Amino acid sequence: MKFLRYGPKGGERPAILDAAGNIRDLAEHCDDIDGAMLANLDRFGSLDPTVLPLVEGNPRIGPCVAETGKFMCIGLNYADHAAEGNLAVPPEPVLFMKATSSISGPDDPIVLPRGSEKTDWEVELGVVIGRAAKYVTEAEALDHVAGFCLINDVTERSYQSDRAGQWTKGKSCDSFGPIGPWLVTPDEIGDPQDLPLWLSVNGETMQNGSTSNMIYGVRFLISYLSTFFTLHPGDIITTGTPAGVGLGMTPPRYLKSGDIVELGIDGLGRQRQVVTAE
Repeated sequence: MKFLRYGPKGGERPAILDAAGNIRDLAEHCDDIDGAMLANLDRFGSLDPTVLPLVEGNPRIGPCVAETGKFMCIGLNYADHAAEGNLAVPPEPVLFMKATSSISGPDDPIVLPRGSEKTDWEVELGVVIGRAAKYVTEAEALDHVAGFCLINDVTERSYQSDRAGQWTKGKSCDSFGPIGPWLVTPDEIGDPQDLPLWLSVNGETMQNGSTSNMIYGVRFLISYLSTFFTLHPGDIITTGTPAGVGLGMTPPRYLKSGDIVELGIDGLGRQRQVVTAE
């Protein structure tokens, strides 16, 4: 199933995408696409989307998950991305966080923060937790997944690397976490380690990779993170990006006001963001 949220910012409603690509309102069955709903996802398995109210027009699509508790991120998880930054392959996953206030809809603008010099793009596979995970094995890991989504891990490189401290401040600016359009259940995705993903800026392809090239796969990452803290329903793990980011170009290339960023992952939909200045 493909779950989504539609409507104005702060007023999104839960929905399902039917087989014909129509949005069907889900509000009579749940309050939102959030941790409480995802922890009971099985009850929606027999639901026929075509009996739900049809949503007319082209409403704004919001973030596909609400009330996320943790937005966990994995850095340098594709060998080609590490190489383009002249960085060694990490002996363990590089872990950091994005503030949940960075989360935005898949087609909402990317807003350059004041003083932005090096705002960059990163197409990534997102994993959304559906069952609490603590000390889970790799074999059990996917049993704790509610679904997968498309994420743009937008990054201000000058905040991330040119200033002292950790990466979080370069990853957490408002609008730097577009997620969605859909939360797609695992049965529709199959192998999460065999998904093509791509990103373009102003129509020029920048990233063209596959999740098969991850250094640490989805199963390992869930198990690994669950040894340090409990992953709760609604938590998001974004799993790293392939080569082709602006930082790795010669000379580096970064986003500017008016640019159009488009990205996608097979089976998970597409995003389109217009870059604006704060």
